[in-house]
Amino acid sequence: MHTDKLTFVVGTGRCGSTALSAVVNLHPDVLSLNELFASVSDPAVLTEEPLSGAEFWGFLTRPNRVSDSLIRNGAPPSEFLYNRHPEWRYSAATTGIPAISMMVLPHLTDDPDGLLDELEPEVNSWPSRPAPLQWQALFATLAARFGGPGAVVERSGLSLGRVPQLRALFPQARFVHLFRNGPDCALSMSRHIAFRMLPMLWEMAQRCGLESPYELTPEHAAQLPPDLAPLLTEHYDPALVLDRPIPLAAFGAMWSQWIVDGVRHLEELPADIRTALSYERLLEEPRKELTRLAEFIGVEARPDWLDAATALLDGDGRCGSALALPPAELDALRESCTAGNEALAGQGL
Repeated sequence: MHTDKLTFVVGTGRCGSTALSAVVNLHPDVLSLNELFASVSDPAVLTEEPLSGAEFWGFLTRPNRVSDSLIRNGAPPSEFLYNRHPEWRYSAATTGIPAISMMVLPHLTDDPDGLLDELEPEVNSWPSRPAPLQWQALFATLAARFGGPGAVVERSGLSLGRVPQLRALFPQARFVHLFRNGPDCALSMSRHIAFRMLPMLWEMAQRCGLESPYELTPEHAAQLPPDLAPLLTEHYDPALVLDRPIPLAAFGAMWSQWIVDGVRHLEELPADIRTALSYERLLEEPRKELTRLAEFIGVEARPDWLDAATALLDGDGRCGSALALPPAELDALRESCTAGNEALAGQGL
Protein backbone atom coordinates (compact mmCIF):
# COMPACT_ATOMS: atom_id res chain seq x y z
CA MET A 1 0.00 0.00 0.00
CA HIS A 2 3.07 2.28 -0.20
CA THR A 3 2.92 5.21 -2.62
CA ASP A 4 6.40 5.82 -4.01
CA LYS A 5 5.58 8.79 -6.22
CA LEU A 6 3.83 11.19 -3.86
CA THR A 7 4.04 14.94 -4.39
CA PHE A 8 2.46 17.81 -2.46
CA VAL A 9 1.80 21.09 -4.27
CA VAL A 10 1.92 23.75 -1.57
CA GLY A 11 1.16 27.45 -1.67
CA THR A 12 -0.63 30.37 -0.08
CA GLY A 13 -3.92 29.85 -1.89
CA ARG A 14 -5.21 32.18 -4.64
CA CYS A 15 -1.96 31.39 -6.46
CA GLY A 16 -3.33 29.42 -9.43
CA SER A 17 -3.34 26.12 -7.59
CA THR A 18 -6.93 25.20 -8.49
CA ALA A 19 -6.04 25.56 -12.16
CA LEU A 20 -2.95 23.42 -11.59
CA SER A 21 -5.06 20.67 -9.99
CA ALA A 22 -7.27 20.68 -13.09
CA VAL A 23 -4.19 20.36 -15.29
CA VAL A 24 -2.71 17.54 -13.21
CA ASN A 25 -6.06 15.73 -13.26
CA LEU A 26 -5.88 15.53 -17.06
CA HIS A 27 -2.81 13.28 -16.90
CA PRO A 28 -3.87 9.62 -17.16
CA ASP A 29 -1.00 8.43 -14.96
CA VAL A 30 -1.59 10.82 -12.07
CA LEU A 31 -4.07 10.66 -9.22
CA SER A 32 -4.99 14.29 -8.49
CA LEU A 33 -6.15 14.81 -4.91
CA ASN A 34 -7.80 18.21 -4.90
CA GLU A 35 -8.02 20.03 -1.54
CA LEU A 36 -7.74 16.78 0.43
CA PHE A 37 -6.07 18.22 3.52
CA ALA A 38 -8.10 21.40 3.31
CA SER A 39 -11.21 19.21 3.47
CA VAL A 40 -10.10 16.68 6.10
CA SER A 41 -8.12 18.81 8.50
CA ASP A 42 -8.80 17.37 11.95
CA PRO A 43 -5.46 17.24 13.81
CA ALA A 44 -6.09 13.61 14.79
CA VAL A 45 -5.60 12.40 11.22
CA LEU A 46 -2.37 14.33 10.75
CA THR A 47 -0.34 12.64 13.48
CA GLU A 48 1.43 9.30 13.88
CA GLU A 49 -1.31 8.05 16.21
CA PRO A 50 -3.02 4.79 15.22
CA LEU A 51 -6.55 4.82 13.87
CA SER A 52 -8.86 1.97 13.02
CA GLY A 53 -10.36 1.84 9.55
CA ALA A 54 -13.73 2.87 10.99
CA GLU A 55 -12.17 5.82 12.85
CA PHE A 56 -10.34 6.94 9.73
CA TRP A 57 -13.55 6.70 7.68
CA GLY A 58 -15.29 8.81 10.30
CA PHE A 59 -12.78 11.62 9.81
CA LEU A 60 -13.04 11.39 6.01
CA THR A 61 -16.81 11.66 6.02
CA ARG A 62 -17.57 13.95 8.96
CA PRO A 63 -18.98 17.17 7.47
CA ASN A 64 -16.76 20.21 7.70
CA ARG A 65 -18.70 22.67 9.86
CA VAL A 66 -17.21 25.80 8.29
CA SER A 67 -17.72 24.58 4.72
CA ASP A 68 -21.35 23.66 5.31
CA SER A 69 -21.94 26.99 7.03
CA LEU A 70 -20.65 28.91 4.01
CA ILE A 71 -23.06 27.01 1.77
CA ARG A 72 -26.04 27.41 4.08
CA ASN A 73 -25.44 31.15 4.22
CA GLY A 74 -25.24 31.53 0.47
CA ALA A 75 -21.51 32.18 0.19
CA PRO A 76 -19.82 29.01 -1.08
CA PRO A 77 -16.35 29.64 -2.54
CA SER A 78 -15.83 28.67 -6.16
CA GLU A 79 -13.58 25.80 -5.03
CA PHE A 80 -16.56 23.93 -3.59
CA LEU A 81 -17.86 21.35 -6.08
CA TYR A 82 -20.44 19.12 -4.43
CA ASN A 83 -22.97 21.84 -3.62
CA ARG A 84 -23.36 22.68 -7.32
CA HIS A 85 -25.40 19.48 -7.78
CA PRO A 86 -28.66 19.52 -5.82
CA GLU A 87 -29.48 16.11 -7.32
CA TRP A 88 -26.68 14.49 -5.33
CA ARG A 89 -27.44 12.79 -2.03
CA TYR A 90 -26.11 15.13 0.64
CA SER A 91 -27.02 18.69 1.55
CA ALA A 92 -25.32 21.26 3.76
CA ALA A 93 -28.74 22.30 5.02
CA THR A 94 -29.88 18.85 6.13
CA THR A 95 -27.45 15.93 6.22
CA GLY A 96 -24.19 17.87 5.98
CA ILE A 97 -21.80 17.10 3.15
CA PRO A 98 -19.11 14.46 3.87
CA ALA A 99 -15.76 16.23 4.06
CA ILE A 100 -14.14 14.15 1.33
CA SER A 101 -17.16 14.69 -0.93
CA MET A 102 -16.98 18.48 -0.98
CA MET A 103 -13.95 18.93 -3.26
CA VAL A 104 -11.96 15.67 -3.42
CA LEU A 105 -14.32 13.09 -4.92
CA PRO A 106 -16.16 15.37 -7.41
CA HIS A 107 -12.75 16.30 -8.84
CA LEU A 108 -12.28 12.63 -9.73
CA THR A 109 -15.74 11.47 -10.80
CA ASP A 110 -19.20 12.62 -11.83
CA ASP A 111 -20.62 10.15 -9.30
CA PRO A 112 -19.05 11.06 -5.94
CA ASP A 113 -21.87 9.39 -4.01
CA GLY A 114 -21.21 6.11 -5.80
CA LEU A 115 -17.48 6.37 -5.14
CA LEU A 116 -18.15 7.11 -1.48
CA ASP A 117 -20.32 3.99 -1.28
CA GLU A 118 -17.55 1.91 -2.85
CA LEU A 119 -14.91 3.21 -0.46
CA GLU A 120 -16.95 2.80 2.72
CA PRO A 121 -16.77 -1.01 3.22
CA GLU A 122 -13.14 -1.17 2.14
CA VAL A 123 -11.88 1.62 4.43
CA ASN A 124 -13.98 0.40 7.35
CA SER A 125 -12.34 -3.02 7.05
CA TRP A 126 -8.81 -1.69 7.36
CA PRO A 127 -6.85 -2.64 10.49
CA SER A 128 -5.75 -0.19 13.14
CA ARG A 129 -2.45 1.43 12.15
CA PRO A 130 -0.72 4.84 12.26
CA ALA A 131 -2.65 7.55 10.44
CA PRO A 132 0.01 7.99 7.71
CA LEU A 133 -0.43 4.35 6.74
CA GLN A 134 -4.19 4.84 6.48
CA TRP A 135 -3.57 7.79 4.16
CA GLN A 136 -1.14 5.69 2.12
CA ALA A 137 -3.78 3.01 1.78
CA LEU A 138 -6.34 5.58 0.63
CA PHE A 139 -3.91 7.01 -1.92
CA ALA A 140 -3.18 3.52 -3.26
CA THR A 141 -6.86 2.60 -3.43
CA LEU A 142 -7.79 5.73 -5.36
CA ALA A 143 -4.67 5.54 -7.54
CA ALA A 144 -5.54 2.01 -8.59
CA ARG A 145 -8.83 3.35 -9.91
CA PHE A 146 -7.88 6.80 -11.24
CA GLY A 147 -4.13 6.96 -11.66
CA GLY A 148 -2.90 3.46 -12.38
CA PRO A 149 0.71 2.81 -11.36
CA GLY A 150 1.69 6.45 -11.83
CA ALA A 151 1.98 9.29 -9.35
CA VAL A 152 -0.14 10.87 -6.61
CA VAL A 153 -0.33 14.67 -6.38
CA GLU A 154 -2.16 16.31 -3.48
CA ARG A 155 -2.87 20.03 -3.67
CA SER A 156 -4.65 22.13 -1.05
CA GLY A 157 -4.99 25.88 -0.76
CA LEU A 158 -3.16 27.59 2.10
CA SER A 159 -0.92 24.55 2.57
CA LEU A 160 2.50 26.21 2.68
CA GLY A 161 2.54 26.19 6.47
CA ARG A 162 1.99 22.42 6.53
CA VAL A 163 5.33 21.54 4.94
CA PRO A 164 7.05 20.36 8.18
CA GLN A 165 4.00 18.31 9.16
CA LEU A 166 3.65 16.71 5.72
CA ARG A 167 7.38 15.98 5.59
CA ALA A 168 7.22 14.23 8.97
CA LEU A 169 4.19 12.14 8.06
CA PHE A 170 5.23 11.31 4.48
CA PRO A 171 9.05 11.27 4.38
CA GLN A 172 9.08 9.90 0.82
CA ALA A 173 7.10 12.87 -0.54
CA ARG A 174 8.33 15.60 -2.85
CA PHE A 175 7.19 19.23 -2.74
CA VAL A 176 6.27 21.77 -5.40
CA HIS A 177 5.95 25.36 -4.21
CA LEU A 178 3.47 27.13 -6.50
CA PHE A 179 3.64 30.88 -6.05
CA ARG A 180 2.13 33.96 -7.68
CA ASN A 181 2.96 37.66 -7.89
CA GLY A 182 2.37 39.01 -4.38
CA PRO A 183 0.09 42.00 -5.08
CA ASP A 184 -2.05 39.99 -7.53
CA CYS A 185 -2.31 37.12 -5.04
CA ALA A 186 -3.20 39.42 -2.15
CA LEU A 187 -5.82 41.22 -4.24
CA SER A 188 -7.41 37.88 -5.09
CA MET A 189 -7.43 36.95 -1.38
CA SER A 190 -9.21 40.22 -0.58
CA ARG A 191 -12.09 39.17 -2.83
CA HIS A 192 -12.46 35.64 -1.42
CA ILE A 193 -14.76 35.08 1.55
CA ALA A 194 -12.62 32.41 3.22
CA PHE A 195 -9.51 34.61 3.15
CA ARG A 196 -11.50 37.63 4.28
CA MET A 197 -12.70 35.62 7.27
CA LEU A 198 -9.17 34.84 8.45
CA PRO A 199 -8.32 38.25 9.96
CA MET A 200 -11.83 38.40 11.40
CA LEU A 201 -11.44 34.99 13.06
CA TRP A 202 -8.12 36.05 14.58
CA GLU A 203 -9.72 39.23 15.87
CA MET A 204 -12.53 37.16 17.40
CA ALA A 205 -10.06 34.83 19.08
CA GLN A 206 -8.10 37.79 20.44
CA ARG A 207 -11.23 39.44 21.83
CA CYS A 208 -12.14 36.17 23.55
CA GLY A 209 -8.67 35.69 25.02
CA LEU A 210 -7.93 32.60 22.91
CA GLU A 211 -4.64 31.58 21.36
CA SER A 212 -6.16 30.44 18.07
CA PRO A 213 -9.41 30.70 16.06
CA TYR A 214 -9.61 26.91 16.27
CA GLU A 215 -10.64 27.36 19.89
CA LEU A 216 -13.73 29.44 19.03
CA THR A 217 -17.11 27.90 19.82
CA PRO A 218 -20.70 29.18 19.42
CA GLU A 219 -20.64 30.06 23.14
CA HIS A 220 -18.00 32.71 22.47
CA ALA A 221 -20.51 34.74 20.44
CA ALA A 222 -21.73 36.37 23.67
CA GLN A 223 -18.32 38.02 24.09
CA LEU A 224 -18.26 39.55 20.60
CA PRO A 225 -19.73 42.74 19.07
CA PRO A 226 -22.70 42.55 16.68
CA ASP A 227 -20.50 42.71 13.56
CA LEU A 228 -18.61 39.54 14.58
CA ALA A 229 -20.87 37.47 16.83
CA PRO A 230 -23.15 36.14 14.04
CA LEU A 231 -20.20 34.39 12.39
CA LEU A 232 -20.27 31.82 15.21
CA THR A 233 -23.95 31.06 14.66
CA GLU A 234 -25.76 28.82 12.18
CA HIS A 235 -26.98 31.68 10.01
CA TYR A 236 -25.36 35.01 9.17
CA ASP A 237 -25.37 37.56 6.39
CA PRO A 238 -22.28 37.08 4.15
CA ALA A 239 -22.16 40.86 3.81
CA LEU A 240 -20.69 40.94 7.32
CA VAL A 241 -17.59 39.41 5.75
CA LEU A 242 -17.70 40.64 2.17
CA ASP A 243 -18.43 44.29 2.99
CA ARG A 244 -16.17 44.65 6.01
CA PRO A 245 -13.48 47.31 5.41
CA ILE A 246 -10.14 45.48 5.40
CA PRO A 247 -7.12 47.30 3.92
CA LEU A 248 -5.57 45.54 0.94
CA ALA A 249 -2.21 45.87 2.65
CA ALA A 250 -3.48 43.51 5.37
CA PHE A 251 -3.75 40.76 2.75
CA GLY A 252 -0.33 41.66 1.40
CA ALA A 253 1.08 41.28 4.90
CA MET A 254 -0.61 37.87 5.28
CA TRP A 255 0.80 36.76 1.93
CA SER A 256 4.28 37.95 2.91
CA GLN A 257 4.25 36.17 6.26
CA TRP A 258 3.08 32.91 4.71
CA ILE A 259 5.76 33.13 1.99
CA VAL A 260 8.54 33.98 4.45
CA ASP A 261 7.63 31.11 6.77
CA GLY A 262 6.99 28.70 3.90
CA VAL A 263 10.28 29.41 2.13
CA ARG A 264 12.10 28.85 5.42
CA HIS A 265 10.38 25.47 5.85
CA LEU A 266 11.12 24.45 2.27
CA GLU A 267 14.79 25.39 2.58
CA GLU A 268 15.07 22.85 5.40
CA LEU A 269 14.22 20.04 2.93
CA PRO A 270 16.81 18.28 0.75
CA ALA A 271 17.17 20.22 -2.49
CA ASP A 272 16.36 17.21 -4.67
CA ILE A 273 12.85 16.75 -3.23
CA ARG A 274 11.61 20.30 -3.73
CA THR A 275 11.07 22.64 -6.63
CA ALA A 276 9.22 25.88 -7.29
CA LEU A 277 6.71 26.81 -9.96
CA SER A 278 5.73 30.35 -10.85
CA TYR A 279 2.10 30.80 -11.84
CA GLU A 280 3.03 33.57 -14.25
CA ARG A 281 5.76 31.45 -15.85
CA LEU A 282 3.33 28.54 -16.11
CA LEU A 283 0.98 30.73 -18.16
CA GLU A 284 3.78 32.16 -20.29
CA GLU A 285 5.52 28.85 -21.06
CA PRO A 286 3.06 26.08 -20.20
CA ARG A 287 4.75 23.31 -22.17
CA LYS A 288 8.19 24.00 -20.73
CA GLU A 289 6.97 24.32 -17.14
CA LEU A 290 4.61 21.34 -17.31
CA THR A 291 7.34 19.17 -18.82
CA ARG A 292 9.55 20.10 -15.88
CA LEU A 293 6.70 19.38 -13.46
CA ALA A 294 6.01 15.97 -15.00
CA GLU A 295 9.67 14.99 -14.71
CA PHE A 296 9.73 16.09 -11.09
CA ILE A 297 6.65 14.07 -10.07
CA GLY A 298 7.83 11.06 -12.05
CA VAL A 299 5.56 10.75 -15.07
CA GLU A 300 5.93 11.26 -18.81
CA ALA A 301 5.12 14.69 -20.25
CA ARG A 302 2.80 13.13 -22.81
CA PRO A 303 2.16 15.29 -25.90
CA ASP A 304 -1.61 14.79 -25.66
CA TRP A 305 -1.53 15.90 -22.01
CA LEU A 306 0.55 18.97 -22.83
CA ASP A 307 -1.91 19.89 -25.61
CA ALA A 308 -4.95 19.55 -23.33
CA ALA A 309 -3.25 21.30 -20.41
CA THR A 310 -2.12 24.23 -22.54
CA ALA A 311 -5.64 24.65 -23.89
CA LEU A 312 -7.03 24.59 -20.35
CA LEU A 313 -4.58 27.22 -19.12
CA ASP A 314 -5.07 29.48 -22.13
CA GLY A 315 -7.05 32.48 -20.96
CA ASP A 316 -6.78 31.50 -17.30
CA GLY A 317 -4.30 34.24 -16.63
CA ARG A 318 -5.13 37.20 -14.48
CA CYS A 319 -1.58 38.51 -14.39
CA GLY A 320 -1.14 42.12 -13.37
CA SER A 321 -4.63 42.55 -11.94
CA ALA A 322 -3.27 44.67 -9.09
CA LEU A 323 -1.95 47.23 -11.56
CA ALA A 324 -5.48 48.58 -12.01
CA LEU A 325 -5.57 49.75 -8.39
CA PRO A 326 -5.32 53.46 -7.50
CA PRO A 327 -1.61 54.39 -7.23
CA ALA A 328 -1.61 55.00 -3.46
CA GLU A 329 -3.37 51.71 -2.76
CA LEU A 330 -1.03 49.83 -5.11
CA ASP A 331 2.02 51.39 -3.43
CA ALA A 332 0.80 50.32 0.02
CA LEU A 333 0.05 46.83 -1.25
CA ARG A 334 3.48 46.50 -2.85
CA GLU A 335 5.12 47.66 0.36
CA SER A 336 3.21 45.05 2.37
CA CYS A 337 4.50 42.35 -0.01
CA THR A 338 8.16 43.35 0.33
CA ALA A 339 9.19 40.67 2.83
CA GLY A 340 7.59 37.91 0.78
CA ASN A 341 9.22 39.12 -2.43
CA GLU A 342 12.60 39.22 -0.71
CA ALA A 343 12.13 35.64 0.53
CA LEU A 344 11.34 34.48 -3.01
CA ALA A 345 14.26 36.45 -4.42
CA GLY A 346 16.54 34.78 -1.90
CA GLN A 347 15.66 31.47 -3.54
CA GLY A 348 16.41 32.89 -6.97
CA LEU A 349 12.71 32.83 -7.84
